[in-house]
Amino acid sequence: MSIQQENISKLVERRANAKLGGGEKRIEAQHQKGKMTARERIAMLLDEGSFEEFDMFVQHRCTNFGMDKQHYDGDGVVTGCGTIDGRLVYVFAQDFTVSGGSLSKTMSEKICKVMDMAVRNGAPCIGLNDSGGARIQEGIDSLAGFGEIFERNILASGVVPQISGIFGPCAGGAVYSPALTDFTLMVKNTSYMFLTGPSVVKSVTGEEVSQEDLGGASVHATKSGVAHFAAENEEEGIATIKELLSYIPQNNTEEAPRVPTNDPVSRADDSLNEIIPDNPNKAYDMYRVINSIVDDGKFFEVHKTFARNIIVGFAHMNGRSVGIVANQPNMLAGALDINASRKASRFVRFCDAFNIPLVTLVDVPGFLCGTHQEYGAIISNGAKLLYAYGEATVPKVTVTLRKSYGGAHIVMSCKQLRGDINYAWPSSQIAVMGADGAVGILYSKDIKAVEDPEEQKRIRDEKKKEYEDLFSNPYQAAQKGYIDDVIEPRNTRFRICRALEQLAGKKESVPAKKHDNLPL
Repeated sequence: MSIQQENISKLVERRANAKLGGGEKRIEAQHQKGKMTARERIAMLLDEGSFEEFDMFVQHRCTNFGMDKQHYDGDGVVTGCGTIDGRLVYVFAQDFTVSGGSLSKTMSEKICKVMDMAVRNGAPCIGLNDSGGARIQEGIDSLAGFGEIFERNILASGVVPQISGIFGPCAGGAVYSPALTDFTLMVKNTSYMFLTGPSVVKSVTGEEVSQEDLGGASVHATKSGVAHFAAENEEEGIATIKELLSYIPQNNTEEAPRVPTNDPVSRADDSLNEIIPDNPNKAYDMYRVINSIVDDGKFFEVHKTFARNIIVGFAHMNGRSVGIVANQPNMLAGALDINASRKASRFVRFCDAFNIPLVTLVDVPGFLCGTHQEYGAIISNGAKLLYAYGEATVPKVTVTLRKSYGGAHIVMSCKQLRGDINYAWPSSQIAVMGADGAVGILYSKDIKAVEDPEEQKRIRDEKKKEYEDLFSNPYQAAQKGYIDDVIEPRNTRFRICRALEQLAGKKESVPAKKHDNLPL
Protein backbone atom coordinates (compact mmCIF):
# COMPACT_ATOMS: atom_id res chain seq x y z
CA MET A 1 0.00 0.00 0.00
CA SER A 2 1.38 3.39 -0.98
CA ILE A 3 1.73 6.23 1.49
CA GLN A 4 -1.11 8.06 -0.26
CA GLN A 5 -3.42 5.03 0.02
CA GLU A 6 -2.43 4.58 3.64
CA ASN A 7 -3.29 8.21 4.39
CA ILE A 8 -6.65 7.87 2.66
CA SER A 9 -7.35 4.68 4.60
CA LYS A 10 -6.61 6.48 7.87
CA LEU A 11 -8.90 9.33 6.85
CA VAL A 12 -11.77 6.95 6.07
CA GLU A 13 -11.26 5.14 9.38
CA ARG A 14 -11.10 8.39 11.37
CA ARG A 15 -14.24 9.68 9.69
CA ALA A 16 -16.06 6.48 10.56
CA ASN A 17 -14.97 6.74 14.20
CA ALA A 18 -15.98 10.41 14.36
CA LYS A 19 -19.46 9.52 13.16
CA LEU A 20 -19.86 7.17 16.12
CA GLY A 21 -19.55 10.09 18.56
CA GLY A 22 -19.16 8.63 22.04
CA GLY A 23 -19.30 5.05 20.75
CA GLU A 24 -21.80 2.27 20.13
CA LYS A 25 -22.73 1.78 23.80
CA ARG A 26 -23.67 5.42 24.28
CA ILE A 27 -25.58 5.44 21.01
CA GLU A 28 -27.55 2.42 22.24
CA ALA A 29 -28.22 4.19 25.54
CA GLN A 30 -29.54 7.18 23.60
CA HIS A 31 -31.89 4.92 21.63
CA GLN A 32 -33.12 3.24 24.81
CA LYS A 33 -34.29 6.64 26.03
CA GLY A 34 -36.41 6.97 22.89
CA LYS A 35 -34.03 9.56 21.44
CA MET A 36 -32.13 9.77 18.17
CA THR A 37 -28.50 10.72 17.88
CA ALA A 38 -27.34 14.09 16.56
CA ARG A 39 -26.47 12.64 13.17
CA GLU A 40 -29.74 10.75 12.88
CA ARG A 41 -31.65 13.98 13.55
CA ILE A 42 -29.67 15.87 10.92
CA ALA A 43 -30.22 13.06 8.39
CA MET A 44 -33.98 13.24 8.99
CA LEU A 45 -34.05 17.04 8.81
CA LEU A 46 -32.04 17.62 5.63
CA ASP A 47 -32.54 16.50 2.04
CA GLU A 48 -30.86 13.16 1.46
CA GLY A 49 -27.20 13.51 0.57
CA SER A 50 -27.14 17.29 1.04
CA PHE A 51 -25.28 17.53 4.37
CA GLU A 52 -21.83 19.14 4.26
CA GLU A 53 -20.14 18.78 7.64
CA PHE A 54 -17.67 21.27 9.11
CA ASP A 55 -15.03 20.72 11.81
CA MET A 56 -15.45 16.96 12.09
CA PHE A 57 -11.97 16.62 13.59
CA VAL A 58 -12.10 19.41 16.17
CA GLN A 59 -11.18 18.31 19.70
CA HIS A 60 -11.38 20.09 23.03
CA ARG A 61 -8.28 21.68 24.53
CA CYS A 62 -9.02 21.11 28.20
CA THR A 63 -6.45 19.31 30.39
CA ASN A 64 -8.17 19.66 33.77
CA PHE A 65 -9.68 16.77 35.76
CA GLY A 66 -8.30 14.07 33.42
CA MET A 67 -9.90 15.57 30.32
CA ASP A 68 -6.56 15.28 28.49
CA LYS A 69 -7.24 11.52 28.33
CA GLN A 70 -10.76 11.91 26.85
CA HIS A 71 -10.84 13.07 23.27
CA TYR A 72 -13.48 12.57 20.59
CA ASP A 73 -13.37 13.99 17.09
CA GLY A 74 -16.13 16.57 16.73
CA ASP A 75 -16.25 17.19 20.49
CA GLY A 76 -19.96 16.84 21.19
CA VAL A 77 -21.59 18.82 18.38
CA VAL A 78 -22.20 18.10 14.70
CA THR A 79 -22.20 21.22 12.51
CA GLY A 80 -22.62 21.98 8.83
CA CYS A 81 -25.03 22.97 6.11
CA GLY A 82 -27.47 21.25 3.80
CA THR A 83 -30.81 21.78 2.13
CA ILE A 84 -34.45 21.37 3.11
CA ASP A 85 -36.71 21.12 0.07
CA GLY A 86 -33.76 22.45 -1.92
CA ARG A 87 -33.25 25.54 0.25
CA LEU A 88 -29.92 26.15 2.01
CA VAL A 89 -29.88 25.95 5.83
CA TYR A 90 -27.15 25.82 8.45
CA VAL A 91 -27.46 23.40 11.33
CA PHE A 92 -25.80 22.33 14.54
CA ALA A 93 -26.84 19.33 16.61
CA GLN A 94 -25.46 18.65 20.06
CA ASP A 95 -24.29 15.08 20.57
CA PHE A 96 -25.33 13.72 23.97
CA THR A 97 -23.13 10.64 23.51
CA VAL A 98 -20.02 12.82 23.97
CA SER A 99 -19.69 14.18 27.51
CA GLY A 100 -23.49 14.48 27.74
CA GLY A 101 -23.41 17.11 25.01
CA SER A 102 -21.91 19.56 27.52
CA LEU A 103 -20.57 22.74 25.97
CA SER A 104 -16.83 23.20 25.68
CA LYS A 105 -15.03 26.22 24.26
CA THR A 106 -14.28 24.36 21.04
CA MET A 107 -17.92 23.30 20.72
CA SER A 108 -18.97 26.93 21.00
CA GLU A 109 -16.45 27.85 18.32
CA LYS A 110 -17.98 25.27 15.98
CA ILE A 111 -21.50 26.56 16.66
CA CYS A 112 -20.46 30.18 16.22
CA LYS A 113 -18.82 29.35 12.89
CA VAL A 114 -22.05 28.02 11.35
CA MET A 115 -24.05 30.90 12.84
CA ASP A 116 -21.64 33.37 11.24
CA MET A 117 -21.91 31.53 7.92
CA ALA A 118 -25.70 31.59 8.10
CA VAL A 119 -25.70 35.39 8.47
CA ARG A 120 -23.05 35.91 5.79
CA ASN A 121 -24.82 33.69 3.29
CA GLY A 122 -28.38 34.65 4.20
CA ALA A 123 -29.81 31.29 5.24
CA PRO A 124 -31.80 30.02 8.26
CA CYS A 125 -29.90 28.57 11.22
CA ILE A 126 -31.34 25.54 13.03
CA GLY A 127 -30.01 24.38 16.39
CA LEU A 128 -30.88 20.93 17.75
CA ASN A 129 -30.24 20.99 21.50
CA ASP A 130 -29.49 17.93 23.62
CA SER A 131 -26.97 18.95 26.27
CA GLY A 132 -26.22 18.73 29.96
CA GLY A 133 -25.15 22.39 29.92
CA ALA A 134 -21.73 23.91 30.46
CA ARG A 135 -18.74 21.56 30.64
CA ILE A 136 -17.79 22.02 34.28
CA GLN A 137 -14.19 20.93 33.75
CA GLU A 138 -13.57 24.00 31.54
CA GLY A 139 -14.87 26.59 33.99
CA ILE A 140 -14.92 30.12 32.61
CA ASP A 141 -14.03 28.96 29.07
CA SER A 142 -17.35 27.17 28.84
CA LEU A 143 -19.23 30.23 30.08
CA ALA A 144 -17.38 32.39 27.57
CA GLY A 145 -18.50 29.97 24.88
CA PHE A 146 -22.14 30.45 25.84
CA GLY A 147 -21.66 34.20 25.74
CA GLU A 148 -20.25 34.02 22.21
CA ILE A 149 -23.26 32.01 21.06
CA PHE A 150 -25.76 34.39 22.68
CA GLU A 151 -24.13 37.40 21.04
CA ARG A 152 -24.51 35.77 17.65
CA ASN A 153 -28.15 34.94 18.38
CA ILE A 154 -28.67 38.63 19.06
CA LEU A 155 -26.82 39.86 15.97
CA ALA A 156 -28.60 37.34 13.72
CA SER A 157 -32.04 38.27 15.10
CA GLY A 158 -34.15 39.76 12.35
CA VAL A 159 -31.48 38.96 9.76
CA VAL A 160 -31.93 35.21 9.26
CA PRO A 161 -34.60 32.94 10.79
CA GLN A 162 -33.36 31.06 13.86
CA ILE A 163 -35.08 27.87 14.99
CA SER A 164 -34.32 25.82 18.10
CA GLY A 165 -35.30 22.19 18.53
CA ILE A 166 -35.04 20.91 22.11
CA PHE A 167 -34.55 17.14 21.87
CA GLY A 168 -33.21 16.47 25.36
CA PRO A 169 -32.03 18.44 28.39
CA CYS A 170 -31.44 22.18 28.07
CA ALA A 171 -30.70 23.67 31.47
CA GLY A 172 -28.97 26.56 33.16
CA GLY A 173 -27.46 29.22 30.93
CA ALA A 174 -28.01 26.99 27.87
CA VAL A 175 -31.70 27.92 27.82
CA TYR A 176 -30.98 31.47 26.76
CA SER A 177 -29.88 30.60 23.24
CA PRO A 178 -33.27 29.02 22.35
CA ALA A 179 -35.00 31.89 24.13
CA LEU A 180 -33.21 34.34 21.81
CA THR A 181 -34.22 32.50 18.64
CA ASP A 182 -37.43 33.00 16.68
CA PHE A 183 -39.11 29.65 17.31
CA THR A 184 -38.56 26.91 19.88
CA LEU A 185 -39.83 23.36 19.59
CA MET A 186 -39.82 20.77 22.37
CA VAL A 187 -40.53 17.04 22.45
CA LYS A 188 -42.92 15.70 25.06
CA ASN A 189 -41.47 13.48 27.81
CA THR A 190 -37.86 13.56 26.53
CA SER A 191 -36.95 17.27 26.55
CA TYR A 192 -36.99 19.90 29.24
CA MET A 193 -35.82 23.47 29.85
CA PHE A 194 -35.20 25.22 33.15
CA LEU A 195 -32.68 27.52 34.78
CA THR A 196 -32.35 25.40 37.91
CA GLY A 197 -33.23 21.73 38.22
CA PRO A 198 -35.58 20.00 40.67
CA SER A 199 -32.82 19.27 43.21
CA VAL A 200 -31.76 22.93 43.39
CA VAL A 201 -35.39 24.05 43.61
CA LYS A 202 -35.95 21.70 46.55
CA SER A 203 -32.81 22.82 48.39
CA VAL A 204 -33.63 26.52 47.97
CA THR A 205 -37.44 26.63 48.27
CA GLY A 206 -38.33 23.23 49.71
CA GLU A 207 -40.63 22.62 46.75
CA GLU A 208 -40.64 19.12 45.28
CA VAL A 209 -41.21 19.02 41.54
CA SER A 210 -40.35 16.63 38.72
CA GLN A 211 -38.32 17.58 35.67
CA GLU A 212 -41.42 17.30 33.49
CA ASP A 213 -43.56 19.47 35.76
CA LEU A 214 -40.79 22.03 36.15
CA GLY A 215 -39.71 22.42 32.56
CA GLY A 216 -41.27 19.83 30.28
CA ALA A 217 -42.70 20.46 26.83
CA SER A 218 -46.30 20.66 28.02
CA VAL A 219 -45.41 23.22 30.69
CA HIS A 220 -43.60 25.52 28.29
CA ALA A 221 -46.12 25.11 25.48
CA THR A 222 -49.16 25.86 27.66
CA LYS A 223 -48.10 27.85 30.74
CA SER A 224 -44.92 29.83 30.12
CA GLY A 225 -45.07 30.22 26.35
CA VAL A 226 -41.34 29.51 26.07
CA ALA A 227 -42.03 26.73 23.54
CA HIS A 228 -43.93 27.52 20.35
CA PHE A 229 -44.44 23.85 19.50
CA ALA A 230 -44.69 20.62 21.53
CA ALA A 231 -44.20 17.48 19.44
CA GLU A 232 -45.24 13.98 20.43
CA ASN A 233 -41.91 12.52 19.28
CA GLU A 234 -38.72 13.52 17.50
CA GLU A 235 -40.01 12.55 14.05
CA GLU A 236 -43.00 14.87 14.48
CA GLY A 237 -40.72 17.59 15.82
CA ILE A 238 -38.42 17.49 12.80
CA ALA A 239 -41.42 17.42 10.43
CA THR A 240 -42.77 20.52 12.21
CA ILE A 241 -39.49 22.40 11.72
CA LYS A 242 -39.51 21.54 8.02
CA GLU A 243 -43.11 22.69 7.63
CA LEU A 244 -42.39 25.93 9.49
CA LEU A 245 -39.55 26.70 7.07
CA SER A 246 -41.93 26.39 4.11
CA TYR A 247 -43.72 29.58 5.24
CA ILE A 248 -40.70 31.79 5.91
CA PRO A 249 -37.99 33.36 3.73
CA GLN A 250 -34.27 32.68 3.70
CA ASN A 251 -33.45 36.06 5.22
CA ASN A 252 -34.72 39.59 5.82
CA THR A 253 -34.08 40.76 2.25
CA GLU A 254 -36.17 38.05 0.59
CA GLU A 255 -39.80 37.00 0.55
CA ALA A 256 -41.14 33.58 1.48
CA PRO A 257 -41.44 31.13 -1.44
CA ARG A 258 -44.72 31.27 -3.38
CA VAL A 259 -46.66 28.01 -3.29
CA PRO A 260 -48.82 27.10 -6.32
CA THR A 261 -52.48 26.47 -5.48
CA ASN A 262 -55.61 25.43 -7.34
CA ASP A 263 -57.79 27.14 -4.74
CA PRO A 264 -59.52 30.01 -6.61
CA VAL A 265 -59.00 33.52 -5.27
CA SER A 266 -62.67 34.20 -5.97
CA ARG A 267 -63.90 31.24 -3.91
CA ALA A 268 -66.79 32.41 -1.72
CA ASP A 269 -68.09 30.72 1.41
CA ASP A 270 -71.78 31.26 2.16
CA SER A 271 -71.39 29.79 5.66
CA LEU A 272 -69.51 32.93 6.73
CA ASN A 273 -72.71 34.94 6.20
CA GLU A 274 -74.27 32.91 9.02
CA ILE A 275 -71.35 32.40 11.40
CA ILE A 276 -71.87 35.46 13.64
CA PRO A 277 -74.55 34.66 16.29
CA ASP A 278 -77.49 37.04 16.70
CA ASN A 279 -76.67 37.23 20.39
CA PRO A 280 -73.54 39.44 20.64
CA ASN A 281 -72.50 37.62 23.81
CA LYS A 282 -72.52 34.19 22.18
CA ALA A 283 -69.24 32.64 21.06
CA TYR A 284 -68.25 31.07 17.75
CA ASP A 285 -65.08 29.39 16.55
CA MET A 286 -62.59 31.67 14.77
CA TYR A 287 -60.83 28.62 13.30
CA ARG A 288 -63.84 28.17 11.01
CA VAL A 289 -63.23 31.63 9.57
CA ILE A 290 -59.48 31.11 9.17
CA ASN A 291 -59.84 27.72 7.49
CA SER A 292 -62.46 29.17 5.16
CA ILE A 293 -60.33 32.00 3.79
CA VAL A 294 -56.82 30.48 3.47
CA ASP A 295 -55.54 28.38 0.58
CA ASP A 296 -56.89 24.83 0.72
CA GLY A 297 -58.04 25.34 4.32
CA LYS A 298 -54.47 24.80 5.56
CA PHE A 299 -53.39 26.77 8.62
CA PHE A 300 -50.06 26.23 10.41
CA GLU A 301 -50.62 27.40 13.97
CA VAL A 302 -47.91 28.75 16.28
CA HIS A 303 -48.29 28.66 20.09
CA LYS A 304 -51.40 26.53 19.71
CA THR A 305 -51.91 25.74 23.40
CA PHE A 306 -50.65 29.00 24.92
CA ALA A 307 -52.90 32.06 25.37
CA ARG A 308 -55.69 30.45 23.38
CA ASN A 309 -57.79 33.62 23.41
CA ILE A 310 -55.69 34.76 20.46
CA ILE A 311 -54.65 32.70 17.44
CA VAL A 312 -51.43 33.21 15.49
CA GLY A 313 -49.92 31.24 12.67
CA PHE A 314 -49.00 30.99 9.01
CA ALA A 315 -51.02 30.23 5.91
CA HIS A 316 -50.95 30.87 2.20
CA MET A 317 -53.38 33.14 0.38
CA ASN A 318 -53.21 32.92 -3.40
CA GLY A 319 -49.88 31.17 -2.91
CA ARG A 320 -48.40 34.01 -0.84
CA SER A 321 -47.24 33.33 2.73
CA VAL A 322 -49.11 35.39 5.33
CA GLY A 323 -49.10 35.70 9.10
CA ILE A 324 -52.56 35.51 10.65
CA VAL A 325 -53.52 37.05 13.99
CA ALA A 326 -57.08 36.49 15.17
CA ASN A 327 -59.04 36.90 18.40
CA GLN A 328 -60.77 33.69 19.51
CA PRO A 329 -64.30 34.34 20.88
CA ASN A 330 -64.39 30.76 22.19
CA MET A 331 -61.77 31.60 24.84
CA LEU A 332 -62.25 34.47 27.32
CA ALA A 333 -64.65 35.97 24.74
CA GLY A 334 -61.55 36.88 22.70
CA ALA A 335 -60.41 39.48 25.24
CA LEU A 336 -56.74 40.41 25.25
CA ASP A 337 -54.72 39.59 28.36
CA ILE A 338 -51.04 39.59 29.28
CA ASN A 339 -50.14 36.31 27.60
CA ALA A 340 -52.19 36.98 24.46
CA SER A 341 -50.50 40.35 24.06
CA ARG A 342 -47.03 38.81 24.45
CA LYS A 343 -47.82 35.98 22.09
CA ALA A 344 -49.24 38.14 19.32
CA SER A 345 -46.67 40.94 19.55
CA ARG A 346 -43.76 38.52 19.20
CA PHE A 347 -45.41 36.94 16.17
CA VAL A 348 -46.20 40.29 14.54
CA ARG A 349 -42.60 41.43 14.96
CA PHE A 350 -41.28 38.22 13.39
CA CYS A 351 -43.54 38.65 10.37
CA ASP A 352 -42.50 42.28 10.00
CA ALA A 353 -38.79 41.41 10.27
CA PHE A 354 -39.08 38.82 7.50
CA ASN A 355 -41.42 40.51 5.02
CA ILE A 356 -44.48 38.38 5.70
CA PRO A 357 -47.80 40.27 5.25
CA LEU A 358 -50.15 40.37 8.22
CA VAL A 359 -53.84 39.46 8.10
CA THR A 360 -55.70 40.38 11.29
CA LEU A 361 -59.19 39.09 12.12
CA VAL A 362 -60.77 41.15 14.88
CA ASP A 363 -63.44 40.24 17.40
CA VAL A 364 -62.25 41.73 20.68
CA PRO A 365 -64.41 43.06 23.53
CA GLY A 366 -61.44 44.72 25.25
CA PHE A 367 -58.61 43.92 27.64
CA LEU A 368 -59.16 41.44 30.45
CA CYS A 369 -59.72 43.21 33.76
CA GLY A 370 -58.77 42.38 37.35
CA THR A 371 -55.94 42.74 39.82
CA HIS A 372 -54.04 39.76 38.41
CA GLN A 373 -53.83 41.48 35.04
CA GLU A 374 -53.02 44.93 36.42
CA TYR A 375 -50.38 43.63 38.84
CA GLY A 376 -48.91 41.57 36.00
CA ALA A 377 -48.46 44.74 33.89
CA ILE A 378 -51.23 44.34 31.34
CA ILE A 379 -50.57 47.99 30.47
CA SER A 380 -47.00 47.48 29.28
CA ASN A 381 -47.76 44.04 27.85
CA GLY A 382 -50.70 45.39 25.88
CA ALA A 383 -48.44 48.18 24.69
CA LYS A 384 -46.12 45.56 23.18
CA LEU A 385 -48.83 44.53 20.73
CA LEU A 386 -49.71 48.16 20.04
CA TYR A 387 -46.04 48.86 19.37
CA ALA A 388 -45.57 45.78 17.18
CA TYR A 389 -48.42 46.70 14.85
CA GLY A 390 -47.50 50.38 14.84
CA GLU A 391 -43.90 49.80 13.77
CA ALA A 392 -44.68 47.06 11.23
CA THR A 393 -44.09 48.13 7.64
CA VAL A 394 -45.23 44.94 5.89
CA PRO A 395 -48.66 44.90 4.18
CA LYS A 396 -51.37 44.87 6.85
CA VAL A 397 -54.94 43.81 6.06
CA THR A 398 -57.48 43.92 8.89
CA VAL A 399 -61.02 42.55 8.94
CA THR A 400 -63.33 43.38 11.86
CA LEU A 401 -65.90 40.60 12.20
CA ARG A 402 -67.86 41.66 15.25
CA LYS A 403 -66.71 43.50 18.39
CA SER A 404 -63.85 45.99 18.36
CA TYR A 405 -64.02 48.00 21.56
CA GLY A 406 -61.87 50.59 23.28
CA GLY A 407 -58.11 50.31 23.51
CA ALA A 408 -58.29 46.78 22.13
CA HIS A 409 -59.71 48.22 18.90
CA ILE A 410 -56.64 50.41 18.51
CA VAL A 411 -54.21 47.62 19.35
CA MET A 412 -55.60 45.21 16.74
CA SER A 413 -54.06 46.80 13.64
CA CYS A 414 -56.42 49.74 13.27
CA LYS A 415 -56.10 52.39 10.56
CA GLN A 416 -54.25 54.76 12.88
CA LEU A 417 -51.48 52.19 13.35
CA ARG A 418 -50.84 52.38 9.61
CA GLY A 419 -53.20 49.57 8.71
CA ASP A 420 -53.18 49.49 4.91
CA ILE A 421 -56.60 48.02 4.15
CA ASN A 422 -59.23 47.81 6.89
CA TYR A 423 -62.42 45.94 6.10
CA ALA A 424 -65.45 45.26 8.30
CA TRP A 425 -68.33 42.83 8.18
CA PRO A 426 -71.85 44.30 8.50
CA SER A 427 -72.04 42.63 11.95
CA SER A 428 -69.10 44.63 13.30
CA GLN A 429 -69.41 46.96 16.28
CA ILE A 430 -66.66 49.57 16.58
CA ALA A 431 -66.96 51.70 19.69
CA VAL A 432 -65.35 52.75 22.95
CA MET A 433 -67.31 50.03 24.75
CA GLY A 434 -70.41 47.86 24.55
CA ALA A 435 -73.90 49.36 24.80
CA ASP A 436 -74.57 48.18 28.39
CA GLY A 437 -71.43 49.79 29.76
CA ALA A 438 -71.89 52.96 27.74
CA VAL A 439 -75.48 53.51 28.88
CA GLY A 440 -74.44 52.89 32.48
CA ILE A 441 -71.94 55.73 32.20
CA LEU A 442 -73.78 58.18 29.94
CA TYR A 443 -77.21 57.97 31.52
CA SER A 444 -76.52 56.81 35.06
CA LYS A 445 -77.96 59.93 36.69
CA ASP A 446 -81.06 59.96 34.47
CA ILE A 447 -81.84 56.35 35.27
CA LYS A 448 -81.25 56.72 39.01
CA ALA A 449 -83.50 59.81 39.09
CA VAL A 450 -86.45 57.57 38.20
CA GLU A 451 -87.83 55.51 41.09
CA ASP A 452 -90.03 53.10 39.13
CA PRO A 453 -87.96 50.00 38.17
CA GLU A 454 -90.05 49.44 35.05
CA GLU A 455 -89.44 53.00 33.90
CA GLN A 456 -85.72 52.59 34.63
CA LYS A 457 -85.67 49.51 32.41
CA ARG A 458 -87.55 51.33 29.65
CA ILE A 459 -85.09 54.24 29.69
CA ARG A 460 -82.10 51.86 29.80
CA ASP A 461 -83.45 49.84 26.85
CA GLU A 462 -84.24 53.00 24.88
CA LYS A 463 -80.79 54.48 25.41
CA LYS A 464 -79.16 51.15 24.72
CA LYS A 465 -80.94 50.91 21.38
CA GLU A 466 -79.90 54.48 20.59
CA TYR A 467 -76.26 53.59 21.27
CA GLU A 468 -76.50 50.34 19.31
CA ASP A 469 -78.06 52.10 16.33
CA LEU A 470 -75.10 54.44 16.33
CA PHE A 471 -72.24 52.02 16.98
CA SER A 472 -73.43 48.40 16.54
CA ASN A 473 -72.58 48.60 12.89
CA PRO A 474 -69.49 49.63 10.94
CA TYR A 475 -70.93 52.57 9.05
CA GLN A 476 -69.92 55.43 11.32
CA ALA A 477 -66.30 54.22 11.15
CA ALA A 478 -66.69 53.82 7.38
CA GLN A 479 -68.12 57.34 7.05
CA LYS A 480 -64.97 58.72 8.67
CA GLY A 481 -62.63 56.63 6.51
CA TYR A 482 -61.42 54.45 9.40
CA ILE A 483 -62.87 51.45 7.56
CA ASP A 484 -62.05 51.24 3.85
CA ASP A 485 -65.05 49.10 2.95
CA VAL A 486 -67.85 47.07 4.48
CA ILE A 487 -67.74 43.65 2.86
CA GLU A 488 -70.00 40.66 2.61
CA PRO A 489 -68.53 37.89 4.81
CA ARG A 490 -68.74 35.27 2.06
CA ASN A 491 -66.31 37.31 -0.04
CA THR A 492 -63.65 37.74 2.66
CA ARG A 493 -61.06 35.50 0.99
CA PHE A 494 -61.38 37.31 -2.33
CA ARG A 495 -61.12 40.77 -0.78
CA ILE A 496 -58.05 39.88 1.33
CA CYS A 497 -56.26 38.21 -1.59
CA ARG A 498 -56.93 41.20 -3.82
CA ALA A 499 -55.74 43.60 -1.11
CA LEU A 500 -52.51 41.61 -0.69
CA GLU A 501 -51.95 41.71 -4.43
CA GLN A 502 -52.40 45.47 -4.39
CA LEU A 503 -49.94 45.85 -1.50
CA ALA A 504 -47.25 43.55 -2.92
CA GLY A 505 -45.06 46.48 -3.90
CA LYS A 506 -45.58 48.47 -0.70
CA LYS A 507 -42.68 50.64 0.44
CA GLU A 508 -42.75 52.16 3.90
CA SER A 509 -40.12 52.94 6.51
CA VAL A 510 -39.72 54.24 10.03
CA PRO A 511 -37.64 57.26 11.10
CA ALA A 512 -33.89 56.62 11.28
CA LYS A 513 -32.78 55.55 14.76
CA LYS A 514 -30.13 53.45 16.46
CA HIS A 515 -32.85 51.11 17.68
CA ASP A 516 -36.29 51.38 19.19
CA ASN A 517 -37.17 51.15 22.87
CA LEU A 518 -40.26 49.03 22.86
CA PRO A 519 -42.06 48.46 26.22
CA LEU A 520 -40.43 45.18 27.25
